Amino acid sequence: MNIKRNINFFPDKEKSEFSGYKPDGKLRMRIRYGKRVINFNVGYRVEIEKWIKDAQRCKSGTSHGSKKISASEINHEIQRLESLSDDVFKSFEVKDQIPTVKEYRDIFNSLNGKKSGSSTASDTTNFFVSYDEFVSTMGKQNQWTNATITKFNSLRKHLISYNQNLSIKDLSEQDLQGFVTYLGEYNVGNTSKIKEKKRLLQPESQQLGMRNTTIAKVVSFIRWFLRWAASRGYYDGKLHETWHPKFKGTDGNQKEVIHLTWDELMLVYNFKFPSNKQYLERVRDVFCFLCFTSLRYSDVAKLKRSDIKGTYISVVTQKTVDGLRIELNNYSSAILEKYKHFHFPSDLALPVISNPKMNEYLKEMGKLVGIHDPQRIVYFKGNTRIEEVYPKYDLLTTHCGRRTFIVNALFLGIPAEVVMRWTGHSDYSAMKPYIKIVDALKEKEMNKFNI
Repeated sequence: MNIKRNINFFPDKEKSEFSGYKPDGKLRMRIRYGKRVINFNVGYRVEIEKWIKDAQRCKSGTSHGSKKISASEINHEIQRLESLSDDVFKSFEVKDQIPTVKEYRDIFNSLNGKKSGSSTASDTTNFFVSYDEFVSTMGKQNQWTNATITKFNSLRKHLISYNQNLSIKDLSEQDLQGFVTYLGEYNVGNTSKIKEKKRLLQPESQQLGMRNTTIAKVVSFIRWFLRWAASRGYYDGKLHETWHPKFKGTDGNQKEVIHLTWDELMLVYNFKFPSNKQYLERVRDVFCFLCFTSLRYSDVAKLKRSDIKGTYISVVTQKTVDGLRIELNNYSSAILEKYKHFHFPSDLALPVISNPKMNEYLKEMGKLVGIHDPQRIVYFKGNTRIEEVYPKYDLLTTHCGRRTFIVNALFLGIPAEVVMRWTGHSDYSAMKPYIKIVDALKEKEMNKFNI
């Protein structure tokens, strides 16, 4: 179910004692859905001339009210309340229920740390109020990317769908274990008739909830939040220290590192595309550049000509904010030289398209080139071991470029310590899955002497 709604913020004009209107007004939030209307007081006064009506935000750099509250603080609160109001609607959508005004107001106020009918601000004993502060604080402190923020926002939505009345003060192991169970049955628990019908048409493996590897990451995020909440005095329990659920298939032994062998990489690198598939040539070139430099897509997407320093490139990675110097080889140099006289937006060095579109084209490219060896994928959902086989081209993504670089560099005999300086890995354990692959490849090559 999708509940159509309209959420608006505006300063409520107030008549002056003398004539006309006051220069400022109380900031209101008005929610409309169907024929229902709900109004909330945001808790700030906003000066009318400093309000952008179309954007529904305060003008950047301004201050408001007698306390001179900054526009950034007010705008941040607007964004928080907007997200919170959407979360409340989603909690009803998963139940196929349109809330009454009272039902909506009660849940909204509860999640916002208020008793129904009150009009004051947040209460950090409320799980979701504390969680929002955590995301805001850690996001700024660690310069989170949009992708990371999206992950934590998704986790928040799952938590609300599981139990919108969670209390951080009374949080128990049963609450958290129940949430883990919920994630494992996430799709099964959807009551939408349309989605249920679609679910029954899926393969049995896809009818279950999240994979164990995904749930394990979610658990690490929750424990991180609880450690932070404990350090702030919002949480006095010990679950962040004592709660360590175990999941099958998360030790890395089942993980398949999808990559191209050297022969496959050369096949892709030298392939001549037909005239009606020329758009795949640029996709191939960018992908091969990833394979020959170890860069992530996010880093090559912002690689500028000024980052190229003759025989090497110098980048600050978006994910880890590490400064890396990566020497160029004949292949990566040739790709840069090919596009030397092209002019791309923002002085970019390569013709990079969006990540989703590139992943789509990579599969098309791989199929055309002939990267079709069967690839087995093994993973667990709960106690269920699931094994699936795909042609390799169906699994190609931009991140396969980085993996391809690591596997081939190790196979060529470059020490892991040197490879890590190019990739930015700081933990040697991150190399173990790749070393395991290379050891198997070397054993296979050595067996050729036994023919």
